[in-house]
Amino acid sequence: MTAFIQYTLQGLALGGFYALAALGLAVIFGVLGVVNFSHGACFMLGAVGAAVLLDSTGLGFWWALPIMTIAMFLFGVLMERLLVQWLLRLDPLYNFLLTFGLTLLLVDVVKRKYGVSGLPYPLPAGLQGRFTMGSVSLSTYQVFAAVFSIVVCLAVWLVLTKTRVGMIVRASTEDAERSRALGINVSRWVTPVFGFGIALAGLAGVLRAPTGSVNADMGSFFIIILFAVVVIGGLGSILGAVVAGFLVGLVEAYGQGYAGRFSQVFIFMLMALVVLVRPSGLFGREEAAS
Repeated sequence: MTAFIQYTLQGLALGGFYALAALGLAVIFGVLGVVNFSHGACFMLGAVGAAVLLDSTGLGFWWALPIMTIAMFLFGVLMERLLVQWLLRLDPLYNFLLTFGLTLLLVDVVKRKYGVSGLPYPLPAGLQGRFTMGSVSLSTYQVFAAVFSIVVCLAVWLVLTKTRVGMIVRASTEDAERSRALGINVSRWVTPVFGFGIALAGLAGVLRAPTGSVNADMGSFFIIILFAVVVIGGLGSILGAVVAGFLVGLVEAYGQGYAGRFSQVFIFMLMALVVLVRPSGLFGREEAAS
């Protein structure tokens, strides 16, 4: 029982990274209809940016959280204005190929600049100990990452459901065509929504930086897991992205604890099961119907 609780808490911490990034991916897909393959690269840029910020200016984790989130928002705005917007009226495959090519470019640039061995990033001050409750023990940072991710997801959800701007964005995310028919200028929200989605990926990257090696390839497998998350939750579903993010984190943690090297397999088994039973995802059909 102790091991189960331990893996559950670890899964919630891991799921926080997936939930944050998947939330951004879901919003981008909902409003723009763009499958942003560069989301993993933006996750990597958030982590690399935090490491570079620490090395070049001495600004640590607590500064990197707001600075890199804002920087990645601006990067997303620039990306949408210079690249993505020109292909929105074409087949979605073109933007998928565009973002795939951008991923290769960003990864190669980071490798050439900082190498392939990875950049060190220490645990932030104040979060270097361990949290112990009975026989369950986790690093303090894991507890922080889980709580922080949940708080951010709740904050985003409150903004999207309790404010006028949020309701417009949510309506555009869930049904852009119907929103246009009701007089909502969806195009007005395209650029800030894209920047917001990229900012969440960057924020997830900063959160992930202290937990392992920061390198150019850290987003490559992350994006594959992320696509599994949004498929499980339902493409374009905001609630689905968050719930599926934490669910996948739990599945991976349980897999690592009980099945070792087969942990990733269970994620794709879950995805296949969901696609077979509910092709639109756990929450996609309900939201589409509403």
